Amino acid sequence: MKAIPLSITCLLALAGCQTVPDRLPQAEPAPAAACYFPTDPSGQGDTLSVVTDSIDVLEAWGFALETTDTELGLVSASREQELIGYYDRYDYDYGYGSGFRLFGGFGIGRGVGIGVGGSFGPAFGQQPVEVERVSLLARDGHLRISRDIRRFDHLGELRESYSASNDDFCRRFQETFEQTTSTQGAS
Repeated sequence: MKAIPLSITCLLALAGCQTVPDRLPQAEPAPAAACYFPTDPSGQGDTLSVVTDSIDVLEAWGFALETTDTELGLVSASREQELIGYYDRYDYDYGYGSGFRLFGGFGIGRGVGIGVGGSFGPAFGQQPVEVERVSLLARDGHLRISRDIRRFDHLGELRESYSASNDDFCRRFQETFEQTTSTQGAS
């Protein structure tokens, strides 16, 4: 009988340990209840006017529109800000931010080549950035808000990402939205 190598045996044992997730991925924490509110008590609101008023609020807050679909009642916008003095607490755990990086490579093709490059210290002129994205869905006289925040380090690598559909942001948006609609309705 032929002997099975130990590595294949371990691989087969680990393959048997694979499990199927018990639930689909979802936003955590879950969006706050204030992120879903009525725009028209009768439920027959004009989606176009809701989308237009929502865009006015987002632009007043410094967001730039990415996409809009008036038929679906969908608006997507984002804003970006530099993070001065941003520090990632996990920066040094895996060699990131250590002040020296060395890249190298070896390739064979129509010749042989070796490449080595390095960088010292932080990348000057590049700041860590925070990107805040907001998506709005106006449908059936209600408005649903979804918001997430992503932070990138000075090398452009994603460091943090989380759902930020919290009570504070959604309530402020709702109040500003209602002021905008009442102002435009009075004129």
